[in-house]
Amino acid sequence: MGSKSDWETMRVASETLAKFGVAHESHVMSAHRTPGLATDLASNADARGIEVIIAAAGGAAHLAGVIAALTTLPVLGVPMTSALNGLDSLLSTVQMPGGIPVGTLAIGKAGATNAALLAIAILANKRPELKKKLRAFRQEQEKKIRETTLD
Repeated sequence: MGSKSDWETMRVASETLAKFGVAHESHVMSAHRTPGLATDLASNADARGIEVIIAAAGGAAHLAGVIAALTTLPVLGVPMTSALNGLDSLLSTVQMPGGIPVGTLAIGKAGATNAALLAIAILANKRPELKKKLRAFRQEQEKKIRETTLD
């Protein structure tokens, strides 16, 4: 994530991954203030066994785009709420030039949760135990909605 202040939002991604038993790591780095750190993480991720990267940043910062430019791994971008209610973050993440994709999720905590779930879905293609957990999670979501009553 681009700064420590993003952790309040991105913690839900970490918690979701942990709930599914997916090993992961969380880091603070900036595409603009620590470009060497971002470059090192992205360019060495595949060799370290990382399979999917979730990158979050606010404002016009473009951590997800920088990371995506440096790796062929799937990169999922989570726009953070910012001075323009996250619209600037969303546009800077979603408007990637053709050829360097970033899968862009919703602004804020919903995006962080869905980034984790999308990463899990990507990993589940080769991990039957994750596919089973993801199906159970979705069945539980459906059950909750079906059991919802309006008073």
